[in-house]
Amino acid sequence: MKKINIAVLVSGGGTNLQALIDAKKSGIIKHGKLTLVIADNPEAYAINRAEIAGIPVCVIPKKGCRDKAEFEGKILKELKRYDIDLIVLAGFMNILSADFVSRYPDRIINVHPSLIPSFCGQGFYGIKVHEAALRYGVKVTGATVHYVNEIPDGGKIISQKAIKIRECDTPETLQHRVMENAEWVILPKAVETVSKELLNKGKNKGVQYE
Repeated sequence: MKKINIAVLVSGGGTNLQALIDAKKSGIIKHGKLTLVIADNPEAYAINRAEIAGIPVCVIPKKGCRDKAEFEGKILKELKRYDIDLIVLAGFMNILSADFVSRYPDRIINVHPSLIPSFCGQGFYGIKVHEAALRYGVKVTGATVHYVNEIPDGGKIISQKAIKIRECDTPETLQHRVMENAEWVILPKAVETVSKELLNKGKNKGVQYE
C-alpha cells in the first residue's frame, strides 16, 4: 500500500514525536510513514527518540543560519530530498514564514496545547499556555490539531479534545495531563486522517519546492 511520507519537525523532548512513533507501531497510523525528523536544536532529546525508532534525522540549527530564509531553505532542501508529503510540527519552536507555508498548502499540521481560539497565537507556547489558562480561571482546556497557515495558530482546525481543569492544578500538572490525555491522543489520529486524505487526492499534488 502506498504511504504518505511524513516529516516531523521538533525542538525539544519529542514527546509528541514518541506518540507518533508508538501510534505507527500500534497501527493507528496506517497511511503514513515517519520518513524524516528535522531538529533545529542539536541537543533535543527528540533526536534520540528518532534514532531509536530508526527514523533518519537531520539537524538544522537556526543559530548557524544567516537569516530565516536560509534556515527555511535548508529545511526545504531536506523535505525535497526525502520526498515529503506531510509536515507535522511537534513542539517545533519556530514560526514558519508565509512563503514556506504556501509551498505546502494543507500539508502542514500543528498540535497546540489549548482549545483554539483560546490561549493561542504569538507568544503562547509551552508552559505559558497553561499558565494563562490557570490565570484566567477557565474550567476546561485541552489540545487542538490544526492546519498551519501564515497566521500563528490560525489555520483550520482538524480536531480538538477537552480536559477539565482541577482546583489543585499547577501549570506543570496541567501541561502533563493535556499532553497525555489530549495531545498524544488526537495528534496521531489527525496524522492518519490527513495522510489518508492526501493519498486519495494524489500523493504529491500541491507541493511546491521552488
